[in-house]
Parts: sequence; structure tokens; C-alpha cells
Amino acid sequence: MKLKLRFFRIILVIILSGFIFGTIHFYYNAIYIPKQLYSQALIAEPVDVIIIPGVPYDGGKWGFIMRWRVYWSVYLYKTGRAKNIIYSGSAVYTPYTEATIMALYAEKMGVPKAHIFTETKAQHTTENLYYSWQIAQKQGFKTVAFATDPFQSYKIAPYIPKFNLNVTLIPMVIPIMEQLKMQDYEIESAKAYQLHFVSIRERETPEQQEFYSKGGRIKTN
Repeated sequence: MKLKLRFFRIILVIILSGFIFGTIHFYYNAIYIPKQLYSQALIAEPVDVIIIPGVPYDGGKWGFIMRWRVYWSVYLYKTGRAKNIIYSGSAVYTPYTEATIMALYAEKMGVPKAHIFTETKAQHTTENLYYSWQIAQKQGFKTVAFATDPFQSYKIAPYIPKFNLNVTLIPMVIPIMEQLKMQDYEIESAKAYQLHFVSIRERETPEQQEFYSKGGRIKTN
């Protein structure tokens, strides 16, 4: 009986330790770091352009993640932290080009079309970063930031030095997002629809997807 009790105590300690560690890790990466990076953005000069990575759109209403990413980009634009926006993403899992869908929403939300750019080739987050950076260089933008949710910011961070890019991070600040009055908009999604679409699940094997998600398709100097 004593052995069993000791065993359950050990298991309980392990579970509680994991919970505490997970909570600290979540707070640090999802709350603390984004606030620090946003504070730095507030005291710096506005960036010439922000990059917003895509997320699948199924032809109905935009999903939670896309809505938050677009709202964050529009918030940064309207508060003067970003002068332009690049929406990035091809038709990856659905027939709708993600960059075009997000751009249509941003226009509806009041961002002038002249300040919206789209990158429609990227299949993975690393490609969102690199291909959009190439567009920024062609447009002559000097300062570039990658603006998305905290978890994707955390995942993409190592690839910025790997690709040798001068890009900063402005991850969304959840307390700010919770204060925004978000609403739905009607868009002409047919403008983003791709005929003869083939899902990435059919075009790439799981091994290829993992390889390309780590920048395997990107050729840098």
C-alpha cells in the first residue's frame, strides 16, 4: 500500500510539474515576448511593410486564425506601425488563394488597395517569409516585419537568420486583440478561386512537406 501511495505521489508531482512548466512556457511565448516586441515596435520608426502569412479558407466565412491575422495587420496599419502590407499564401489546402482572400478582407476593412501587396506562391510558412521578403526588396521597402500569431512567430524566428534576412517580428498581442470589435465582412471570394486545384496533400508526400516547411525549396546565397 505504501509503495502504491508513493508511486501515485510521484506521478502527481510529474503531472503538476508538467502543467506548471507548460503554463510558464505558454505565458512567456504567447504573452510576455509579444508584448516586449510590440513595445519595441512602438518606439521604433514605422516599418515600410509587414508580412502576413496565409491560412486555409474554405469558401465560407473566414476562420478564427485568418480573422485574427488580418485584424492584426489592419490594426498595425491603422495605428501607423506599418505603411504597407504583404499578404502571403497560395492555394494550398483549398482552391482559394490565401493571400488574395486576406487582401479582399483588408480592403473591406479600409486599407487602401495601393498599400496592399500579395504573394501567391508560398506553400509553407518559411516560403511566406522568404518570397514576401523578395517582393519587399523589389518594391524598395527598407524595413520589413513578419506579423502573425505568437506561436507562428516562435516557429519562424530561427529561419530569419538562417535565410540571412533583415526582418523583425511583431507578433500579435492577445490583450489588444481581445479589445478589438471584430466583425464579419462579405467578400467576392470567387476572385481567389483556382480552377484545376490540387491539394498539397496530393502534390507533396508527408516527407516532402516536412522538408519544404523547413525551407527546402528556398535557394539562398
